[in-house]
Amino acid sequence: MKITNTTVTTPAGVVVRTDVTRPQGSGSSGSAVSATSSSQVDLSPASQQLLALQNDDHDIDTNRVQTIRDAIASGQYTVDPSRITDGLIASIQELLK
Repeated sequence: MKITNTTVTTPAGVVVRTDVTRPQGSGSSGSAVSATSSSQVDLSPASQQLLALQNDDHDIDTNRVQTIRDAIASGQYTVDPSRITDGLIASIQELLK
């Protein structure tokens, strides 16, 4: 048996190690070869943090969304232009830092 260890680093910084065990033979591509393989993926700390954020079920406040939908449907939702302006100015100031 031949054991081949391969380590691949993707552009995103994810390290993938593949351990493949194959019987030794002629290695011709036309023959069927029985192989046992196992894979292990090691995520970088940044990838782990992004994965944790993705799995967070608290991204959207569904109660707040429903309240806004109901207010729009009933015609009670009002837009405060000064609040929008203040938010845009704050965002621009943050980007210019």
